[in-house]
Amino acid sequence: MSHRSLSRRPEAPVPVIFYFFGAFLFFFLTLPVNGWRPWPNQKPNATELLYGGSKKYEGSSEFVHLKYHMGPVLTANITVYPIWYGRWGNSQKRIIRDFISSFSAVDSKHPSVAGWWKTVQLYTDQTGANISRTVHLGEEKNDRFYAHGKSLTRLSVQSVIKSAVTARTRPLPLNPKTGVYLLLTSDDVYVQDFCQNVCGFHYFTFPSIVGYTLPYAWVGNSAKLCPGTCAYPFSVPSYMPGFKAVKSPNNDVGVDGMISVIAHEIAEVSTNPLVNAWYAGQDPSFPVEIADLCEGIYGTGGGGSYTGQMLNGEDGATYNMNGDFYCTITFPIENSNITTSEKSW
Repeated sequence: MSHRSLSRRPEAPVPVIFYFFGAFLFFFLTLPVNGWRPWPNQKPNATELLYGGSKKYEGSSEFVHLKYHMGPVLTANITVYPIWYGRWGNSQKRIIRDFISSFSAVDSKHPSVAGWWKTVQLYTDQTGANISRTVHLGEEKNDRFYAHGKSLTRLSVQSVIKSAVTARTRPLPLNPKTGVYLLLTSDDVYVQDFCQNVCGFHYFTFPSIVGYTLPYAWVGNSAKLCPGTCAYPFSVPSYMPGFKAVKSPNNDVGVDGMISVIAHEIAEVSTNPLVNAWYAGQDPSFPVEIADLCEGIYGTGGGGSYTGQMLNGEDGATYNMNGDFYCTITFPIENSNITTSEKSW
């Protein structure tokens, strides 16, 4: 599939939507601090929907100054370890696996996921070493039986990760320096604050719970709980009358909506894995990170509910970035434009 130095802060990554005919779509966001998503508790009026706060900042990094706080970033080859919690279809897993594999697919058709990732690579640590160019798909773990229940808190999310790295059979490897443990919850699992304030988040595990300090991210499938919020614009909430959803490139609204969030969280966990590296603001417990700067913007001109100029496939699906693996795919990603189409096997 075809799938940003210390002296001057690079531009934040661009939002992207990917497209895979019959497979998946990804959206990556990278705009201003006033990023936009149709959160139900905000109840925006029509003017705010059309001209949200993010529009006036588009393409600008002058309003928010990211600062390096001397903490580590992921400069060596990054390995992403997916943890599939709940019930997942094979096609859903393939979409997400192919997307992750696209980060290092340098021969992908432009605009590509790999091209978007080059922006993230511009961030450095105190030695001047850049974020890793290489992102690998690592070993995986499945929990089809909801061992920790179908309603998770932020702390029990860490318990799921503990189970994955301490399992009796085929535990995930311990990789605190270059690993990203990606917890993916199925569409029938609720995680604390899901749909109200977050569609995903990243942090690091506590030794008191897991036994180790491991960078991780969580992203949920919003298909049944809040697709109009976390899978926008592939779905539109009922409180936005007159707005029409765009066609999901891989015919899976929930998973296509997850792609942008996965991109968002991997970019941030790579540049701020222990919440003491790249961020803006005085409070590290509530930082403005690189992908927060462009949330909701997937193309030129975006602002408010308008995602920006994107691409359309022959089947009418919308995307902004290409991936590259066994077949071409299109993903939605913030702060970048990319597309894909199916290749012969």
